[in-house]
Amino acid sequence: MAKLNKEAIRKLLEKRFEGDCHTRLSLIPSPFLFKDIKKAALRIKTAIENREKITIVGDYDVDGVVSSAILSEFFDDFGIKYSVEIPNRFLDGYGLNPQILDRIQANVIITVDNGISAVSAAELCKERGIDLIITDHHTPPPVLPDAFAIVNPKQKDCGFPNSDICGAQVAWYLTAAIKEACGYEYDLGKFMDMLAIAIIADMMDLKDINRTMVKSGLKLLNRSNRPAFVAIKEVFKKERFTSEDISFLISPLLNSSGRMEDALFSYGFLRSPSKKEALARLEEIIYMNERRKEEEKALLEASLEFVNADDNIIVVWGEEWHEGVIGIVASRLVKRFKKPSVVFSLKEDYAKGSARSVMGVDILSLISQQADLLLGFGGHFGAAGVSLLKENLEIFKRRINKSAEELNLKERAIYDESLGEIEPEAIDFELLEILEDYEPYGQKNPKPSFTLKDVVVKIDKPMGKDGQHKKLILQSIDNKHIEALFFNCSQEIKRGDVIDMVFSVSKNDFRGLITPQLMIKEVLEIK
Repeated sequence: MAKLNKEAIRKLLEKRFEGDCHTRLSLIPSPFLFKDIKKAALRIKTAIENREKITIVGDYDVDGVVSSAILSEFFDDFGIKYSVEIPNRFLDGYGLNPQILDRIQANVIITVDNGISAVSAAELCKERGIDLIITDHHTPPPVLPDAFAIVNPKQKDCGFPNSDICGAQVAWYLTAAIKEACGYEYDLGKFMDMLAIAIIADMMDLKDINRTMVKSGLKLLNRSNRPAFVAIKEVFKKERFTSEDISFLISPLLNSSGRMEDALFSYGFLRSPSKKEALARLEEIIYMNERRKEEEKALLEASLEFVNADDNIIVVWGEEWHEGVIGIVASRLVKRFKKPSVVFSLKEDYAKGSARSVMGVDILSLISQQADLLLGFGGHFGAAGVSLLKENLEIFKRRINKSAEELNLKERAIYDESLGEIEPEAIDFELLEILEDYEPYGQKNPKPSFTLKDVVVKIDKPMGKDGQHKKLILQSIDNKHIEALFFNCSQEIKRGDVIDMVFSVSKNDFRGLITPQLMIKEVLEIK
């Protein structure tokens, strides 16, 4: 097979977006294509006019916190009275439930990023005379809640053309419908900065409408005066944010409070009215994020004792494992073993799990095939939550592995993201410019990876506190020297080795000199 040159790389990346039709914000679909959204907006209009009590019920992850922040800021800008409830992961459990309802006094409840499975809560709302408006994006169960209105692009008979959007986008579309119903003049583009964060954090496909919103949102994020983002820039000395900063800096920070204590910390941070207040809140969030990292490290080490590397799906569990970090540990196991992973925390007779997947494998579908064993499950293609009785864990593990038997997961994980073998001469500043043209990268638009073969390790230098990372200087057959970083290197690589590898390319800006730097993802062979 011919090695890739730069023109071939450009064509392969262009091909990813052939089916996109909503390539500008002016082209994105109308809110009124959502089933029930007009009904929901008119009910909220009536509640506003009659000064009824409105409560927003969010979720404790980034998507749910951003959803709550968008709707509440919209209400604040028009002086609309409301209250916000964001369930505590440890005290309340997930989403709208009877326990949450007992502390809500409202005529109208609006869920954001949750509610599609809240059947019992919907019944209670009916009994108490509360009109329940559900906005969600998770896969609907066979029986829907009996709510006043359900706005979810994945429900049957919904005419919205893009079903793979996050909860914050659905909430944003609801504000658009309310704006229209009430005849407000309002720039909804002001929320694109927060929407970009929610879309990336919730691992939505970065194609079509999602790609358009994230591209616009990144531009706004980099000139945003929102105190929360000004504070992050200042504390972390960022001149500009990239999609990778959202994935590896902003999202973990915003997620940490919901994982460790209460997501209301992050909600308050996003709604901070001043930089002074944002900086004070950010200090608390950074502390929680450091604690999260410690818990994650300890739990990852504990989980590795129970991993069977030959399984198709990694399934592990432990007593009282921290519920706030099992999802991150599942992600770490995916990265290490190149296979979907499910991590459970056991408490009394119950097991609560979080699942993450590799590209191209629908983990929610695999979990749903075991529905008769489960107490509950939900999520989407790349990530899901699941609960069951502890006594059913072994059979769940056996059956989900059986369901995944036909998947060649090792091959899929390594090569799905690799565009092909590249000529060393093609790795230059022009390649960096080509790769920048197709940002932002993420789900369904992964950062391009390439294969490079028969390169010699000229220098290997340990990095990191424990020497777990490596900086390599590589030499190609035609004597081109390339700098590479290999984070969390678990392989013995030394000077003089000849290696084949899969890598991505990043920009190294050293004292104003920009050069390509390889980020090694996998060493395929050491010769």
